Amino acid sequence: MTDASEVLLKVSDLQGWYGESHVLHGVDFEVRQGEVVTLLGRNGAGKTSTLLAIMGILGKRTGSVTFKDTETIGMQPRAIARLGIALCPEERGIFSSLSVEENLMLPPRIADGGLTVERIYDLFPNLKERRTSSQGTKLSGGEQQMLAIARILRTGSKMLLLDEPTEGLAPVIVQQIGHTIAALKNEGFTIVLVEQNFRFAASVADRHYVVDQGRVVDMIPNDQLEENTQKLHDYLGV
Repeated sequence: MTDASEVLLKVSDLQGWYGESHVLHGVDFEVRQGEVVTLLGRNGAGKTSTLLAIMGILGKRTGSVTFKDTETIGMQPRAIARLGIALCPEERGIFSSLSVEENLMLPPRIADGGLTVERIYDLFPNLKERRTSSQGTKLSGGEQQMLAIARILRTGSKMLLLDEPTEGLAPVIVQQIGHTIAALKNEGFTIVLVEQNFRFAASVADRHYVVDQGRVVDMIPNDQLEENTQKLHDYLGV
């Protein structure tokens, strides 16, 4: 565990709205440099809305979101992205008319330190095999998810917000994505992971924040999961 002085992202009393619908009710959590943390909760709890609010693409937000001690609440999404935060959305957003490599090269670099294409292909050998021969939507669901993650690794962003990266994927692909997240952590990336697959979350994360009805209601370190199993089952309804 890194020292508390190395907090990279701090979210305080984050309120969020879609139009007139108030969906976030004072979210509070922090992420330290180099951590993988998860946001766990039932469907509709506010997990994805929290990621969108961090990026500034929720309809309206108030409260405080600081990244590297910079307050972002008043900033436009493009300015937040340039600070070094990247979102990989659940819907993936792969362009059907572009090849794998064209999709990969599409996002602009926002900072030095992004992974090289060669290193990305080391992490995702499936993509290397199909880099020029396949259009984006001809890939399997797992390959599209790999491409969606790979695409943001070139940009120089050091905080990755991953929304349901294992949703609907075969176990072997889920395992590969887990290995990739571990490798990215070793390379210095900080990751916030929204995840329904609790077993997967437990295999990759340092800490877990439980989200319920638009607020964080608990934090459980990964090494304390066993003694909190029943509590988590109650939270998640599993």
